[in-house]
Amino acid sequence: MSITRISDVIQPEVFAPYTVQRTMELSELIQSGIAVNVSEFDEYASGPNKLIHLPYWEDLSGDDEVMKDTGEMDDDKIETAEDVARKLARVKSWGANGLSAYLSGDDPMEAIATRVADYWQRRYQQALLSILEGIFDSSDMSDKELDITGETDADDHLISADTFLDALQKMGDAKDAISGVMMHSAVENYLAKNDLIDYDRPSEGEPRVPYFLDKRVIVDDAMTYDNTSKEGVAYLFGQGAIAWGNGSHPSITEVEMDRNAKAYSGEDRLVTRRIFILHPRGVKWKEENLKEDAGDTTAGGSADEGAELPFPSNKALEQGENWEKVYDPKAIRIVRFEFKIA
Repeated sequence: MSITRISDVIQPEVFAPYTVQRTMELSELIQSGIAVNVSEFDEYASGPNKLIHLPYWEDLSGDDEVMKDTGEMDDDKIETAEDVARKLARVKSWGANGLSAYLSGDDPMEAIATRVADYWQRRYQQALLSILEGIFDSSDMSDKELDITGETDADDHLISADTFLDALQKMGDAKDAISGVMMHSAVENYLAKNDLIDYDRPSEGEPRVPYFLDKRVIVDDAMTYDNTSKEGVAYLFGQGAIAWGNGSHPSITEVEMDRNAKAYSGEDRLVTRRIFILHPRGVKWKEENLKEDAGDTTAGGSADEGAELPFPSNKALEQGENWEKVYDPKAIRIVRFEFKIA
């Protein structure tokens, strides 16, 4: 009986860029335009240091003056400020022994190899949800958030066309920049039952794409939703709200195969590593020195509490003290909306 080994299935130099590209193709964040991947951020993710400093020009300000026939006008200057992005780095490996292939009649390692891009697409989206949790946990993002869960009059606590427009109004006259909304499947189901979801099928055989008030809907059951209280959260996004960078480095091998010949039936292992940036434009990362929490399984489950981490875990991303708003609120193309569906 011939067994296909992982080295027969995968060529690392081909597989690594393929899985990165396939991850982006699968990501609805990319397809909706909410997250934008540009070569500039790929270079940032691949370059030195853990923090990416992004200087920008402030908008022009000051009152105009009445024209006079004598004297000179006063000059104002244009100010600069800085946004800061944080690199993320994650690893994951999978393995199977020869006996599992022999007894199952199939090759588990080939199954693993075909699912790597799907896995990383889900993990990137989870990292983004942790980032969103963190930025709205900070003390200066309240003007970009609408919470109607405490409303008691009639149906004022429910997500509807009217209350969604109220959330959209958090963008002020920049509301047309919002192009998509992320929500739990129970919320999308509730809106569909109320005839508030339109579906578009790009082409035959492809899955339907839902829209709510002309905003593309991204459905993810990792989104906050409580089935008991019927409370949920939706995030409204504008085009390019998230900067996405894919990094690499010659000293960090993105895909490796390993074989343990001393295992009784032999063991194959596929190792993957990712360096990337998912940055909410206009909300900077503040904390440079991260301390490991012994209870933080996303940091690897280490019990070395207090040790410094080179990269933030999802738990660290969720801490509001690590984030600070730097753009004008209307220039930050993200709104958090909290509501009920019953």
